[in-house]
Amino acid sequence: MLRSILFLRPLGFHPDIGLLALRLLVGSFLMWETLDNVLSAERMAEFVGFVGHHGFIMPELMAPLSVYAQFICGALILVGALTRLASLVMVFNFVVALAMVHWGGDFRNWWPALVLVFIPLHFVLAGPGRWSVDHWLERQPARQQP
Repeated sequence: MLRSILFLRPLGFHPDIGLLALRLLVGSFLMWETLDNVLSAERMAEFVGFVGHHGFIMPELMAPLSVYAQFICGALILVGALTRLASLVMVFNFVVALAMVHWGGDFRNWWPALVLVFIPLHFVLAGPGRWSVDHWLERQPARQQP
């Protein structure tokens, strides 16, 4: 009894709730933060300038690539579809952001991008959890080839 209380075992009844909550948070955040660039050519042009200012090659290509990757992968993570692949893309995206944009700053400046490396990394390693499209698809019976 004491051990159960000390380790808060009753709270560990369903780890998939935590994965769902993180997916909803991260997926929504990625989509929300890029929606203005997706919908507005003016905002995208500002981001192209930002990317160019930070020394990226071909900023006219790299800025939209990053924006659309974040938006699409955010949507996939949100619903738990192709979660490991989408999360791996986000790990790469934000490692590049850390190296190119945040490297010279202090830890407080690193924090948002660092979080967006490690939470998707968790999805790469742990998967999306029970309440996801991926879980539903994995449980479907394999179709017989004719």
